[in-house]
Amino acid sequence: MAKKTLLNEKEIHIILHRLACQLIENHQDFSNTILIGIQPRGIHLANRLVKILRDEYKIKNINLGKLDITFYRDDFRRREEPLEASKTDIQFVVDNKKVVFIDDVLFSGRSIRAALTAIQTFGRPKNIELLVLIDRRFSRHLPIQPDYKGRQVDVIKDEKVGVAWKENDEIDAVYILNSDNK
Repeated sequence: MAKKTLLNEKEIHIILHRLACQLIENHQDFSNTILIGIQPRGIHLANRLVKILRDEYKIKNINLGKLDITFYRDDFRRREEPLEASKTDIQFVVDNKKVVFIDDVLFSGRSIRAALTAIQTFGRPKNIELLVLIDRRFSRHLPIQPDYKGRQVDVIKDEKVGVAWKENDEIDAVYILNSDNK
């Protein structure tokens, strides 16, 4: 079965602008806010949002970090293939700051749980919010919900949500793939 397109490039563009506006509503000048892209796929979304905030809304003082959660995951020793860690790049202390985690798809919640543990290496945030492009709401293993979501989607367990970014995949799109399309 072929992959089904959930969001095309134009729809993603509109969603990114909406998410940027929601961030501005809640964080105004971003002076006490840190955006953290979760490696590897949340980085593309975080970079896009920062570009929109800087270029189109003229917000200059945005702190953006990249957080690798590989060795904080509760399943990293249970996989047959070896895991490759990405780079964490957080050049600031998060003590008493508002942190917004950014990831492409919220599925089971385990990645966000790992991010909550990993961020404590850099201090104790005032609060933490979650922004995702896609919320797979019926797949949660943990009681984690996004504060900002691009699109909510209900897919069956054998289906996968795939996000393609121009930076990696030459196109912006979100797909639903059957288990046949691995």
